Amino acid sequence: MKIRGSNIVVTGCAGFIGSHLTDALLAMGNHVVGVDNLSAGRREFLEDAEGYPDFRFVQADLLNDDLRPIFKGADAVMHMAANPDVRSGAKDTLSHYKQNIEVTYRVLEAMKETGVKDILFPSTSTVYGEPTVIPTPEGYGPLVPISVYGATKLACEALICSYAYSFDMTGVIFRFANVVGTRSTHNVLHDFTNKLKADPKRLEILGSEPGTTKSYVHVEDCVRGMVIGAEYARNKVEMFNLGSNDRMSVKDIADTVTEVMGLRGVRYEWTGGVQGGRGWIGDVKNMLLSSDKLRSYSWEPTMNSSQAIKKAVREIVRSG
Repeated sequence: MKIRGSNIVVTGCAGFIGSHLTDALLAMGNHVVGVDNLSAGRREFLEDAEGYPDFRFVQADLLNDDLRPIFKGADAVMHMAANPDVRSGAKDTLSHYKQNIEVTYRVLEAMKETGVKDILFPSTSTVYGEPTVIPTPEGYGPLVPISVYGATKLACEALICSYAYSFDMTGVIFRFANVVGTRSTHNVLHDFTNKLKADPKRLEILGSEPGTTKSYVHVEDCVRGMVIGAEYARNKVEMFNLGSNDRMSVKDIADTVTEVMGLRGVRYEWTGGVQGGRGWIGDVKNMLLSSDKLRSYSWEPTMNSSQAIKKAVREIVRSG
């Protein structure tokens, strides 16, 4: 996939990861059209991008608007728009279906009709469900997601594969560990810092001690990995795991957050969780990806999970 000096459309450009990818693509000399309906994304996240003459923002609804005029003349689409809230899937299945599966179908159809051949797609570690092999490689199977979010992302992967082979496209798919960092708007770090600002003496934690154990990667490493993977991709469809080399429990994260915030003697109050101590329905208990494939192309995270968490908490605290 050629991502230097190209015409690229980024859907979800005002979102957490999408805005960072937009900045990176512009710095590499690309012409970027950013698309977002601003329902979850924030226009202020595009402040750096809008300083580039090669950036154009289009406020559009991927579910309802005609995407062909936006995609016409593009070399590639970085389809970052999605409903990223794993927890909401147990209560609101329709939004995940529409915002993940239906939107991806409409993006692929618009690409087919306008002759755009390359798509980059952010998937998730949750497509693996609860794997018996850890670290989990890309070739692990069968894939049995336990959340609606994971199921919709897996369906999107399948759609991209089918369009690549049916309509002479290429797809680069990244299965992310938990991504943290500046411009994120919701995750366990926001939950903990907001609760501790309200009450520095106690912290309610979903699940049972010590909580789930997962890998965390900073958005800076994530975007750099996407760029490297896209540039090295050679097959019709390439899939890359992208995550750090280690993992942390929820209790480890709570300890890190309180340390960064300079708090001592915080009382942890565990809710007990659901389904054997999970924080919520669909919450994977153990996750650590094997990113050996991406590392073979000279990518390496600059931060482990603990370092990524510490940097992200500092960024959240500084932002208010």
